[in-house]
Parts: sequence; structure tokens; C-alpha cells
Amino acid sequence: MTLTENLPVVLRTVIQQDYPMLFQIYASTRDDVMQVGWTDEQKHAFLVQQFTAQDSQYREHYQGADFLVIELQGQTIGRLYLHRTRKEHRLMEVTLLPQYRNQGLGTALMHALMEQADAAGLPLTLHVEQFNPAYQMYQRLGFQDVEQRGMYMFMERPAPQQQD
Repeated sequence: MTLTENLPVVLRTVIQQDYPMLFQIYASTRDDVMQVGWTDEQKHAFLVQQFTAQDSQYREHYQGADFLVIELQGQTIGRLYLHRTRKEHRLMEVTLLPQYRNQGLGTALMHALMEQADAAGLPLTLHVEQFNPAYQMYQRLGFQDVEQRGMYMFMERPAPQQQD
């Protein structure tokens, strides 16, 4: 099953030329930095450092993961990073640009990810900050709090029960 089979978006593997747009997608989530009394140059430098550190951490700790760009009508609108193992499907990141949020695309992507994990008989897991609006969406979709890990809540949507 293709993840976006019934969705209006296309997923494709990240290439080097995507990094400026991936940075913009990342920066769109960091309203906290915009509130700091730094110059625009300082804010930009900080965001570049944080984006680069996050990318390095993901690639080091989730080897073999799918690093995907989300496109709608040929335009990059987000990113989706997914690590599939024999034990779980781990959603590392799903972010849409602000103008594409709250339109049902994120929920549709989550349903597709849940169907894929269900088909594999595996749980779908993720980390999310509890103040992130997506936290409530994950709860509505059946994700359960497993444990607090620093500033993140580790959540799991259990695998479906096997029928005998």
C-alpha cells in the first residue's frame, strides 16, 4: 500500500536541494524564537544551528528511516520522517507549512500511517510536546501517553489485536 494512495499529496524522498525549504518548514514551527529579543540575524543563525542539529540527530539515531517531502500540486508543503522497524513504526516528524495546517491533511496523513502500521501488525509511536496542538489530535486518534521523556511525551497507538 502506498501511503498517499487516497490523498491529494505526494511523498518523495528528500534530496539536497530540498534543504532550504525544509529549513523554512522547521522555522515555521519555532514561534518561540520570534519572541526572543534577538536581531533577525541572531534568530536566523540560531534556527540554522537547531535545524542542522535536529537533522544530524535524526540521521544518526534513525538509520534507514524514510525522510520524505510532502508535496501538493507540485509544491512542497511539509515533511514527514518515518522509521519502520520490526517492533514499531516511529513517526519522527510530520510538519506542514502554516497555511496547510488545520485543513485535514495532517489527520489524513496520520490515518494513512495508522493503516500502514496496522497492516504490519505494529504500534505507531511518536514524541510530542504536550503544548503542541498536535498532541490533542494524537489523543483523538487513539494514541496513548506512555511516558514523559524530558519535554516530550512518548505516545503509542497500539497494534491491532490479532484474531485467532
